[in-house]
This record gives sequence, C-alpha cells and structure tokens, in this order.
Amino acid sequence: MLEGVLGGLPDAIAITRGNLVMYVNREFTRIFGYSAEEVQGRDLTALLVPQSRLPEADILKQTLEMDGRIAMDTVRRTRGGELVDVALTVVPFVERGSSVGMCLTYRDIRDRKQRDDRLQHFALHDPLTNLPNRALFVDRLKLAMARRDRRREQGCGVMFLDLDKFKEINDSLGHAAGDAVLIEVAGRLCSAIRPEDTASRLSGDEFAILVEHVRTIADLIVVAERIIAVMSRPFEVLGHRIAITASVGVALCGKDHGLPEQLLRDADFAMYRGKQSGGGRYEIFDRTMKVVISHQQERERELRQVLAKREFALWYQPYFQLLTGELEGFEGLLRWRRPDGSFESFGEMLVLAEGAGLAISILRETLAEGCGQLQSWQREWQESRFSLCINLSGRQFYHPEIGSMVAEAVAQSGVDPGRVVLEIPEIVLSESPEAAVAIVGRLASIGVRVALDHFGAGWAPINFLAQLPIALVKLDPRLTAAAAVGGPEAAVLESVLHLGKRLGVPVVAQGVEHAHELGFLRKVGCELVQGFLFSPAVDAESAGAMIGRDPGAAWWQGLLAGGTRTGTTAVGRAVGLQNRLTLDPRHDLPLARTD
Repeated sequence: MLEGVLGGLPDAIAITRGNLVMYVNREFTRIFGYSAEEVQGRDLTALLVPQSRLPEADILKQTLEMDGRIAMDTVRRTRGGELVDVALTVVPFVERGSSVGMCLTYRDIRDRKQRDDRLQHFALHDPLTNLPNRALFVDRLKLAMARRDRRREQGCGVMFLDLDKFKEINDSLGHAAGDAVLIEVAGRLCSAIRPEDTASRLSGDEFAILVEHVRTIADLIVVAERIIAVMSRPFEVLGHRIAITASVGVALCGKDHGLPEQLLRDADFAMYRGKQSGGGRYEIFDRTMKVVISHQQERERELRQVLAKREFALWYQPYFQLLTGELEGFEGLLRWRRPDGSFESFGEMLVLAEGAGLAISILRETLAEGCGQLQSWQREWQESRFSLCINLSGRQFYHPEIGSMVAEAVAQSGVDPGRVVLEIPEIVLSESPEAAVAIVGRLASIGVRVALDHFGAGWAPINFLAQLPIALVKLDPRLTAAAAVGGPEAAVLESVLHLGKRLGVPVVAQGVEHAHELGFLRKVGCELVQGFLFSPAVDAESAGAMIGRDPGAAWWQGLLAGGTRTGTTAVGRAVGLQNRLTLDPRHDLPLARTD
C-alpha cells in the first residue's frame, strides 16, 4: 500500500519504526544507492549520517520530540561514500494514534547548492580577475586584525596597489586590452604572495593585498619588493608589448587601527605618495604623510570642482620683436578665477592635475578656449599675424589622441592653424625621440606649428632642431639669466642663436626680468623676447588692447636705452594696463608644465 502512495513521489522517502527502516521508495534508491532490501531493518543514522554530522542527529531527535517537525538543509552520505546536499523534512510516523517512528523526506538540492555557491562566489569575487572583491577582502582583514589583537606576534599589514597610467592603455588599445592587463596583474600578484595572504581587486585598476603573520614593516617590504619586481616585467597583450608600472602603499597594522577601513586608508595614503613621486615604487605609511596627502587630496577635490564649474580662464603673456617692439605673439597661461573675482596662478593645480589624470581634460578645454580667442582676434585684426602658444606636458604630448584633439579644436574654431604654436619642453622630446618625431610630424600635418620649449634646461641634442619640423625655440629662463652674467652659458646661448639663424628657426629668450639681461640679449643678436620686464600675463581684454593699440616705437626705444619699470610694466605704461593678478606673475606655470 505504501509503495502505491509514495513510490512515484519526486522526493526520497524513508519510514522507520523505532530506529529501524521499514520502507524506502524508488527515489531514495536513486539518490543514495541503497536498494530497499539493503536498508530494510537497519539503522538509518548509521547508513546515511556522516561522522561529522552525528551530533546533529542527536539534536534532531530532541527537536522532533519538542516541536513535532524538522525542516533543514543538511548533508547525507550515499552508498558509495559521496556526500549529498539534501533538504530534510522529518515528521512522526503515527499508527493508531500513536507515534511509532519517523517519516523522513529528502530532496536532492545539489543543483540548487551549486547555484547558491556560484552566486555567493560572484557576490564575494571580482568577475573579471576572480580575485576576492572589497567585501570579502575587508571581512578577511577584519579577522586578521582580530587575531592580531589576541596575539601580537600574529600581526598583519595591507598594501594598496594602483597601476600607473592605466587609463592610457584603455584609451590607446581599447578596454579589451585593459581587461587583459588586469587579469595578468591578478595572476602576478598571486604569484608574489603566500597562500595564506589575500590579493583583492577593489575597483578599476586598484588592488589590495592582505599580508598575515608579520611582525615588522621589514616583513611587508619583502613582499612589496616582490610585487614591484613581478610588475616590472613587460606585458604581452593582444599582440602588443606594454611596459606598466604600479604604485604600492604599505601600512602595518598598529594599535590605532581599530577598523579595517583605517588600515586600508593608510595604505592608500602611502600609495598616493608613491604615485606623486613618479610611480613604479612602494612607499611606507607614516603619520606625517597623512597630513600632506590629505591636503593634496583636498586640493584635488577643489581642482575637480574648478573644472566642473569652469572657474578658470586663459591669460596671455606677449612676446615681442626685440628691435622694434612689434607684438609677435602670446603664450596662454591658465588662471584660477576665485569666487571674489580675483585671479590666481594655476601652477599648483596643474601639477595636481597631472597626478590626478585630469591633464587631458584641461588641455582639451584650453585648446578650445585658446583657439576660439585667437579666431576672435583674427577676425578683428585681419592684418596682424601674431601667434598663440599653448604648452603641452609630456603626458599630454604622448597621449594617443593628441592629434585628434588639436585638429578638433582648430576645426571647430575656424582659426588659421599656422597661428597655433604648441610648446613642447625639450626634456619631453628626449624621453622617446623616435615617438616624438612621429607625433611632431602628425601635428605638423594638421598645420599647427611646434615650438621647442625650455631649450637648454636639459642640454638636449642640438640636432633636434635639424631632425624635427620645429618652428620656434624658446630658451630656458635659467639659461638666459646665467648667460647674462657671463660664463659658459653665454657661449651656449650664442651657439643656439647662431644655429637658429642658420636653420631659419626663430629663438625667443623668455623670462627676461632685468635690464642687464635685455642688454646682453641685444648684444648677442637675440630677435625675440618675453618676460616680466615687458609684460606679465594679462586677461583677454587687456591682450586685445595690446593688439589694437600699437604702442609705437618711442617707449620701446626708451626701454632699450636703459629705462626701468616702476609699478607697471613697459607695455602696461604704453597701453594703460594694470596687472590685476593676485600672485607675483613671475611665478607663472604654463599649461601642465611639469619641469
């Protein structure tokens, strides 16, 4: 009769009288492998319950007596010794109104458990690299810190790792290449740590490493050096050989680290310092670092707000023909427009922008504003042929989209590209001469001109002037200042001037501040000059006044004859301009200049 009722049910059924089996259905045989004859009259606990679950069996009997029913997920053993996840339901088996045994129902939940395990794995692991994610990392770090609190010799530490210039890989090679790099980084990190340690991907290109059972910072340094070493090997990604470095911050758990987030934050502070120092290195957290980095991060937040609200503007410092005082062009310099309406040099912000990955956004905005302003002047003073110089940092110059950014700005503004001059520091060209030649050629094909800026700062090869289509050379102010007081720098400067004339490349002496420097430049035949002696950077309206009201030759000849400035610059006196800059204009930094 039982077989007719229970034999076709999808769940395994076992009925016991006392502790001995009196009936099992076909599904019981399918799941556990025991035939009805093999289990008849035997103790079900001895047959199915694993050794590790025997205490559970005793508790189940007590629970059944108290509650009259049991429902739970557990594990049972098959005839072949395999452990099976089952949903177990137990109710009393009643005959003639009395409980004489148990009716046990087993549902095979292996598929469900596998799905649950996969979901739990995905909830705690990064789907791309399969490393633990932030939630699992913080949980393991919490346990490690608790062990450290109980036993001081069981210390732990954290490393925070961020890839240097990772965004450039995504921008140049695509996100598939970026994903391939992240997967390879995960593998290298796992190879550099011990089995008991944890490597985790927090987000993007940020990774964290938990190192356990350490006593001193020296133990962490050993691991940090291994990580830097494995990261220094080139990456082979989608047919490209890529050199990638990483910045690593190291923090040892101390008595003031009450929460995992505090230790992770300190490692992040140290990583940030490593990145600010050029990347490709590890830094160890200390207390003074927190104050410095907090200030820098606050300035970064301020910078992002300035960019989002467009609280900046280009100001323009002129450069002139030395003999006549004729305006030759302007150099665009960024200014921060303060809430009170005053303007401040953008110098510190530009250095932060490089480290925060915002230099490209700033360049895009600057190109658009500079080219737009130049086109406006071009329409108003059609006979003038002055140029506008815009500076490029190394990161901006080598960015894969530099050509398209410049072409877009020129096309949208409608400006004559020949009047746009991109200034590139000589040290940037020295970093990768072959790539520099290709990029300069690409920019020249757009029609813009390229200037070699700060020439003489790093003693770059003179043959740059012959190898590249350079339209202008701007001398490093330190070379000008040193040459004006005699010494070997004077011979170097004269050689550059001579070579420039032979090649037809104009040379600008920039940073001219004193009358004796002007006298020296006249003596050696320099043709173009720029500096605070003549004019600071001024706003667009004041710059337009310079173009529209030619001051004539009298004031310039007076300057050449030895006149000095008092309160306002030479050009300021000639056209009635006042310097409204809140900081000393001699402290200017041009767009994203990092030297």
